[in-house]
Amino acid sequence: MKHTTEPQTRNRAVLHFTRHAVEMLLAMVAGMIVLEPVWSFLWPDLAKNVTASALVMATNMSLGMALWMRIRRHGWASIAEMSAAMYLPYVLFLPFFWTGLVSGGTLMTAGHVLMVPAMLAAMLRRRAEYGA
Repeated sequence: MKHTTEPQTRNRAVLHFTRHAVEMLLAMVAGMIVLEPVWSFLWPDLAKNVTASALVMATNMSLGMALWMRIRRHGWASIAEMSAAMYLPYVLFLPFFWTGLVSGGTLMTAGHVLMVPAMLAAMLRRRAEYGA
């Protein structure tokens, strides 16, 4: 009996972890969608400044994620770690953009793509909190 219970428990934990990750990705997207018009109104030329655009994008996603994490009753330390994971890919690629080694489009794409593994790393660091 133990052999069937352990895989079911593990599968349930993986499912819970995956659902939580998807919820957080949706919260990020919501943050971008809701806050982008605000920034466009407040800073009409934002799109002309790639560095600022990247950091504002990370901020929008972090705010959406932070709100959802508070709703899910995560602690401030977890929220800070997850927010750092959101900024990390952009911060790592900004020097390459500033020196002309990558384009603004590459910076934005790399930031978005690498954000997912950065988030998963933050989640795996606190497996019990995220359900795995």
